[in-house]
Amino acid sequence: MTIRQANVNDIEKIMKMYSSCVVGMIKIGIDQWDNTYPNKEIILHDIQNKTFYVLTEKNKIIAGINIDNKQDKTYLSINWEDTQDLFLVVHRLAVDKRYWSKGTGKKLMLFAEKLVTKKKLKSIRLDTYNTNIKAINFYKNLGYKILGEIYLKPNKNEYYCFEKLIK
Repeated sequence: MTIRQANVNDIEKIMKMYSSCVVGMIKIGIDQWDNTYPNKEIILHDIQNKTFYVLTEKNKIIAGINIDNKQDKTYLSINWEDTQDLFLVVHRLAVDKRYWSKGTGKKLMLFAEKLVTKKKLKSIRLDTYNTNIKAINFYKNLGYKILGEIYLKPNKNEYYCFEKLIK
């Protein structure tokens, strides 16, 4: 498996991977994402900003992640442990359903943690939907702590904000 920066030519394969992930999530009762989010426009924007990475196996895109320093304004209400605000934010981590529970997502999160170290930063922040027990347990198992709740979308439950200090 290889992690690399995505390029515009990857977009159709990336969207196919997201589709597989979203279908899998909905099938197990997680309504965090749907056919409107994440969408092609958002992912293309991530790619143009050079912040979107894909994990490939035999030239097939099996997972993706956006890693940048942009946090939603609702994050300002959270009492973060990294008081210096030297962080990266993980957005839109997704794994093709056929690769769930095989360490694929963990590889991308470890990659994000290495980016924090490489850039001499202190932490990673992210959020996930409060009914996404699979993701909540995934992040907790990687050492991330829930530090609060935010509301990102109308007619949706709260999202939990996670942080991990990287040493």
